[in-house]
Amino acid sequence: MPTSHASPTAEQLPARTAAVWAALDPVVGAGTALRVLDVGGGSGMFAVPLAQLGHDLTVVDPSADALATLRRRADIAGVGARVHGLQGDGDQLHEVLPTVGGGYDLALCHFVLEVVDDPEVTLREIAGALRPGGQVSVATANRAGAVLARALSGHPVEALGLVADRESATGRTRPERRRFDPADLLALVEAAGLRPGPWRGVSVVADLLDAASGADPAAVRALELAVADLSPYRDVAAGLHVLAARA
Repeated sequence: MPTSHASPTAEQLPARTAAVWAALDPVVGAGTALRVLDVGGGSGMFAVPLAQLGHDLTVVDPSADALATLRRRADIAGVGARVHGLQGDGDQLHEVLPTVGGGYDLALCHFVLEVVDDPEVTLREIAGALRPGGQVSVATANRAGAVLARALSGHPVEALGLVADRESATGRTRPERRRFDPADLLALVEAAGLRPGPWRGVSVVADLLDAASGADPAAVRALELAVADLSPYRDVAAGLHVLAARA
């Protein structure tokens, strides 16, 4: 059974990820220890808090440095035995993961699809690692949020390029880092054989606030949770999130 640690939606966690934790809370706080796969989560931002809740984490990441950071953070937090790091790529999970012990109950794929060679292949690999009925938490960069952020930071030419899905400053025909809109994300999830739930915005306002703004973090967190599921606010969030299930 999970240990009696505070929920990961507690005050000390960043407001910008409050919507993701709120979506995960019913799954990870249900009182059952889960086998969790975190793809591309090498530094442990989600893995360590989940291990503190009593879940068993397997983290796959291509960066040895990130996995070393994960190990240090897990050991310092006292959950080193629950966190296992494996070096590898998300689109090659079948070559990285152990073949024994059944599928995972939950997988995390947070801000990974922007940089992999093929997002659809990566999601299919993740879906294949889940048990029937298992769920995957997918978070990606939102194109509309990136356009707004570039414009507000004084770079309208770059913002215009992102509207057309290209990098104006470098002349690239497509951005080096992908951005998605909600329809793109939901179609990608469905193409991987997953059944998506409702999508939400991640960091509707938190990323737009200057560090020197003096805004109360608790108030920012409350605002994030209030607007994460509401249009038009969620439409211009920095990120998109969906919880999807394997049939």
